[in-house]
Amino acid sequence: MNNAISTSDINLLAFDASTEALSLVLNYNGQLFHHFEVCPQQHSQKILPLVDQLLAKANCRLTDLDVIGFGQGPGSFTGVRISVAIAQGLAYACKLPLVGVSTLQMMAQQAYQQTGEKSVFSAIDARMGEIYFAHYRLSDNGVMTLQGDEQVLKPALLSLADEPGIAVGTGWQTYPEALADNPQIAINNDIILPDAGFMLATISDDFSAQRTVSAAQAQPKYVRDTVTWKKLPGRE
Repeated sequence: MNNAISTSDINLLAFDASTEALSLVLNYNGQLFHHFEVCPQQHSQKILPLVDQLLAKANCRLTDLDVIGFGQGPGSFTGVRISVAIAQGLAYACKLPLVGVSTLQMMAQQAYQQTGEKSVFSAIDARMGEIYFAHYRLSDNGVMTLQGDEQVLKPALLSLADEPGIAVGTGWQTYPEALADNPQIAINNDIILPDAGFMLATISDDFSAQRTVSAAQAQPKYVRDTVTWKKLPGRE
């Protein structure tokens, strides 16, 4: 994992299963252990064995950690529920606090850490002709911060800030024409799916500021009001 912000003073586990990608990161005693793979519809079978693998590599137990981070969406409704449920189960068992992180923010954070870009437009293909969208700018603490609201909408209805930046995520891969009137915004083809490795900065900042929740308080972030939708073959 390249260019991740060090969180050597905080021992944490984080994971995301909100999209086709499944990713996990463990920061323990200054060491980082990272896993990322694209495995549609296999998240529920793989995530707990992968947690065990990372803990074994680090020679630590869940009870040695300070906090658990989880991807809270938006994304696949099934995947988001998996992330939240696993986080709740682990937190209940070990009495650990939780930090939920937006999948859109993860990609914006990755863009900043890998490119230095301070204005990032994140979009995930939401199916049904829509995208999940949000705009982020860099804050003074090195964390990409939401500007306005996260939205789900038709790409043609987007109203983008008139400023240079980069666009990341599957939304722009599916609807590149949505940026036709914004030549100052360049599509980054390397950052397509959220990666839990880039939750570290946000989790560290929230944990230090005591912005955590209990297992009972952990909530998904669907953005779309209804969870009735049609799955595409091979996609969660």
